[in-house]
Amino acid sequence: MEDAAERVRERAERAERAEGAKATVSTGSSALTRSRVRLDLPRAARPRLLPEYDPEAFGRLSERVARFLGTGRFIVWMTLVIIVWVLWNIFAPDDLRFDEYPFIFLTLMLSLQASYAAPLILLAQNRQDDRDRVNLEQDRKQNERSIADTEYLTREIAALRMGLGEVATRDWIRSEFQDLIKEMDERRLFPLESDEGDR
Repeated sequence: MEDAAERVRERAERAERAEGAKATVSTGSSALTRSRVRLDLPRAARPRLLPEYDPEAFGRLSERVARFLGTGRFIVWMTLVIIVWVLWNIFAPDDLRFDEYPFIFLTLMLSLQASYAAPLILLAQNRQDDRDRVNLEQDRKQNERSIADTEYLTREIAALRMGLGEVATRDWIRSEFQDLIKEMDERRLFPLESDEGDR
C-alpha cells in the first residue's frame, strides 16, 4: 500500500517537473518557471504529531461518563470510597497506611477526578446542544410546512364557501317552490274574481 502511494507520488513529482518546464510566466523582461499543482492527484499524507482518534466514539464515551456522573449511584459509590479511604488511613496499622491525616493523596485524586469530569460533562452538553439545535431546526421546518398547509386549506375552504354561496341548496329550492306555489295560487284566485267583475 505504501509502495503504491510512493509510486503515485513519484509520478506526480515527475509530471510536475515536466509541467513546470513547459509552463512559464512572463514578468516583464524575464521568464520564470513555476511548477503547477496537480489537482487530479491526492495529496500525500502528512505525518501528525498528535494521535488520531474518532471524535464520535470519544463523544459517545463522554456522554456515558457524564450520564453516570449524574446518577445517585455515582454519589453513593464516591461516598463509600471516601469513607473507606479515610477509615483505612486512620485505623489501619501504620505500615499499611498510604495517606496520612491531611489526606493529601485523597485530595489529589478528587481534584483529578473533577478535572476530568468537568470537560467530559461539557463535551456531553455540547453534543446535546448540537442535537437539540438539529431537532429545533427540524421542528421549525415542520411547523413552517404545517402553517403553509393550514393556509392552503384555509384558502380552499374559503373558496368552497364562496362557491357554495352560489349553489342552490335543498332548503332554498324548497322555499322557492313554496313561493311559486303561493304565487300560482294567488294568480288563480285573482283572475277568476277579475273575470266575474267584468261580467
